[in-house]
Amino acid sequence: MALKALDIYKLLPKKNCKECGDPTCLTFAMKLAGGKADIELCPYLSDEAKSVLGASTRPPIRLVKIGVGTRNFKVGEETVLYRHEKTFYHPTGIVFRVMDTMTSEEIIAVTKRVRDETLTRVGADLRFNGIAIENVSGSAETFARAVETVEKVEAHLPPVLISKDTAALKAALVHCGTYRPLLHAATLENVKEMCALAKQHGCPLVVRSDSLDGLVQLVKTCTAEGVPDLVLDLAPDSLGEFILRSTAIRELAITRAVPDLGYPVYLNAAQTGQQDAAVAVGIVKYGSVIVTDPLPVGAAKAALTLRQNIYTDPQKPIQMNPGIYRVGSPDKDSPVLMTVNFSLTFFTLQGYLESARVPCFMLIVDTEGLSVLTAVAAGKLSEMLVRDSIKKFGLENEVSHRKLIIPGYASPLSGRIEDATGWKVLVGPRDAAEIGEYLHEEWKK
Repeated sequence: MALKALDIYKLLPKKNCKECGDPTCLTFAMKLAGGKADIELCPYLSDEAKSVLGASTRPPIRLVKIGVGTRNFKVGEETVLYRHEKTFYHPTGIVFRVMDTMTSEEIIAVTKRVRDETLTRVGADLRFNGIAIENVSGSAETFARAVETVEKVEAHLPPVLISKDTAALKAALVHCGTYRPLLHAATLENVKEMCALAKQHGCPLVVRSDSLDGLVQLVKTCTAEGVPDLVLDLAPDSLGEFILRSTAIRELAITRAVPDLGYPVYLNAAQTGQQDAAVAVGIVKYGSVIVTDPLPVGAAKAALTLRQNIYTDPQKPIQMNPGIYRVGSPDKDSPVLMTVNFSLTFFTLQGYLESARVPCFMLIVDTEGLSVLTAVAAGKLSEMLVRDSIKKFGLENEVSHRKLIIPGYASPLSGRIEDATGWKVLVGPRDAAEIGEYLHEEWKK
């Protein structure tokens, strides 16, 4: 059972030495209680206190870093079973697979795609995370050449090396051993050899078993061998089996019932026979590293969008900074459209305005990230907020007219906004898709 911050504080030396990186022992205790710090950071903690605190103060799921440089990604360190309880912190790493039997041109094409492909959505650039190279040929030399081909692209992508043969992995690590590749996978048969490779190169390691007891045994062996950064491959026979096992592992880890299962989860979607479904299931059911064959454009956008939605903090809507935004090159006679600072609302409206090719101003008011309808119902969007925003951002200096277009769902406020601001209020459509037609037909009247 996790200890509370005050219980932990009583066991700390209370020196406030700051050597742990926090200003006071109480701050450190609060981080320990939340699983956001390690007891080893305190140099003055007694052995007795360490034994009492133990695993109860560590993050229930270990943080594992894969790769180096700007494209590295981190998985794990999650603290809840359901995202609405708090949030999920480290988005699933989606890794495209190449096989060492592919031609150099094919391997290079996939590597460049992962390096360059970006989906921009609600103000965020969404990307895939790395390249998995699988030793399908059975040849150590062929596998090493494939890894070398990936690295020659200089994409600096985190590698995942997949092979049952430790000799093949050893040959591949010559080309990327300093880049912290994820090694797949240690089993009960080869765990000692895999641990030796992982320890030598400082790599995170996947352990694979089709039973929870087998995973626990592998974890104990790896940690005893000095390899702490582990990822769990549940070896599922079906997607249904994956859901059952990943959910069980997450619950046992979060509740600390089985601390040895407190590690991120791995899924090879490419081997399920239902790749698109497997990617979606992996994202929503605790998959931290998903290996997949290169996805078609539509499936790729769907996967990136789903991941963004799942790993957005549900208690903190994505928000735009309030202010005046320009679409095209508006002048003094251009229309002004007021809306809220919920990012999805902003980017949806902006997209339709750009398609309409009508230069205009967007006045974004601060509704704390709520949508128009929600903000109106909650009283977050009011005539006083609109009035103050017009003054704060100097809208009067941007246009010669005094006409303001408000969203259709804010129509109940139209009269009050006119009285408060002195501006003529025009009620726009409820559906942003109709804004182009509205501007062309109504603005010049």
